[in-house]
Amino acid sequence: MKIFGFGSSLVSCYWNGAATYYRGVYKNLARRGHEVTFAEPDAYDRQAHRDAGDFFYAQSIVYRSPEDIGGLLQQARAAGLVVKHSGIGVDDALLEQRVLECRSADTSVAFWDVDAPATLTRVEQDAGDPFRALIPEYDFIFTYGGGASVAERYRRLGAKNCHAIYNGLDPETHHPVAADAGLACDLALVANRLPDRERRIEQFFLRAAELAPELAFLLGGEGWGTKRLPANVRWLGHVPTGDHNRVNCSARIVLNVNRDSMADAGFSPPTRIFEAAGAGACVVTDAWTGVEQFFTPGEQILVASSAEDVVRHLRETSRERTREVGAAMRARALREHTYDRRARAVEGIVMAARAAAEVAA
Repeated sequence: MKIFGFGSSLVSCYWNGAATYYRGVYKNLARRGHEVTFAEPDAYDRQAHRDAGDFFYAQSIVYRSPEDIGGLLQQARAAGLVVKHSGIGVDDALLEQRVLECRSADTSVAFWDVDAPATLTRVEQDAGDPFRALIPEYDFIFTYGGGASVAERYRRLGAKNCHAIYNGLDPETHHPVAADAGLACDLALVANRLPDRERRIEQFFLRAAELAPELAFLLGGEGWGTKRLPANVRWLGHVPTGDHNRVNCSARIVLNVNRDSMADAGFSPPTRIFEAAGAGACVVTDAWTGVEQFFTPGEQILVASSAEDVVRHLRETSRERTREVGAAMRARALREHTYDRRARAVEGIVMAARAAAEVAA
């Protein structure tokens, strides 16, 4: 099957946390014999910050928006599945409407939401939101988190074939490497400064640093240059995906902090959790509903409800214990949460729907 996707960026993680997700899903769909084209706008300086790596599994198209959209849609009509990902950041509303022009007896169209809780809150609060009326027109709605509650909210808005395709692990990309003494720290966090996550980072990371001045904290990600940071916090700036393994393997513990919408919805493990799992890192995460569906708290992941909990884990968890927790998390991820499994799920959903349509016809 030919798949044509519109998304924020496949080749750059610069201000684009979804890159790891796109790469994992599409690489494994390509391995299963599907022909992938991924179109991304030339925006937000991402092309100047392309990640190292070979994205051989997809034909990558960088386009100008909106002038190139018509030609891309013409090309997309030859695909069996056309995907509009959320959060492209350029002409999203235009694409959400126009990708539906590709629908035919041979072409299905999917909306793939990488922040479903935020999308749903927006459209539920505004009956006139243009996307709200389009939801029933899509053949599939995929989300990368949220569980049954998010799927039910989408169905109430008329969605059909709504399924969660969670983040996962690509073990070829995220794996153990030698620790880097220059990145050694007690707690590391890689997260861009975003309005819907900053408060939680202040709560779980910066407050923890203030409570534990004897410990070393490492912060990676864009946007923190104007933020007052505690003296024991070292800011790295943008961390390319090729350096994530070194950061994760050099920290004693790695912190995950969910965005507000994902924490509120639950069942939404971000890419960072699986990147750290692949590296065998010991992860402490802010508490959110459904974490136990993915990893066992206390055995495969540490959970914190406050900065005080984070500091308690840092002070009471020995290096030997962090290695045990990290190894157990990695083993669980390799068993149950690889992108190969996610790609198989997507393939199965699409093929089952096609088979049902053929029977009905």
